[in-house]
Amino acid sequence: MRKILIILMALIPMALPGQVLNKGNFLVGSTIGLSTADSKIAQIAGDVDAEGKGPSSVQLSLAPNLGYFLTDEIAVGLGASYTFSSLKEPNEDRTDDSDLLFGPFGRYYYPVDDNMAFFLGADFGFGHSSDQQTGAAGNQSIRTNIFAFGFGPGFTIYADNGIGIEALFKYHYSRSKFHTDMDGVETQTISRTNQFDIALGVQFYFGGVKGVGSGAGARLY
Repeated sequence: MRKILIILMALIPMALPGQVLNKGNFLVGSTIGLSTADSKIAQIAGDVDAEGKGPSSVQLSLAPNLGYFLTDEIAVGLGASYTFSSLKEPNEDRTDDSDLLFGPFGRYYYPVDDNMAFFLGADFGFGHSSDQQTGAAGNQSIRTNIFAFGFGPGFTIYADNGIGIEALFKYHYSRSKFHTDMDGVETQTISRTNQFDIALGVQFYFGGVKGVGSGAGARLY
């Protein structure tokens, strides 16, 4: 039992006392974003004004990541991105969309203080989405292949224990392609989307893991 505890303790990541952006360190964390939108439609015809409810939408995104500092202040790694969005029309028709993407990312940090830094990040994503459309004509499911990339600036504040809180402003571009077959008629659709968003995140910066019996400063890479 004692040996098992020693092994488990040895595999716990080492929190950094400082210099979290140094070569050889790791970062792991996630960002999360939430947005909602409502709209109204106004029509004017002669002396008659009419106003009605327009489409409403909600979007939730979650993007975990794991990275490694190739050199001081430059990190690369792999990330995932899951986005769920729901669009509801005034006639109660609704379209639910979920995207799951995987791909590489990179960041360049510019420290402005001992525990604060600006950074510029970029990421690419490849994956698929599944859409469920509900309306008077019935239900329809569509699967879509997606390519996406994004980039933008951010700002992070990190503590001596290696935990950082960050905010990001990003531009996203995505290209999706899907096929539908209805009554023997096949249709191919390609859509391109440009989007700006703001997200909050938490990152944990650490300096590797201890090797069993290798001393306090040893790493397994």
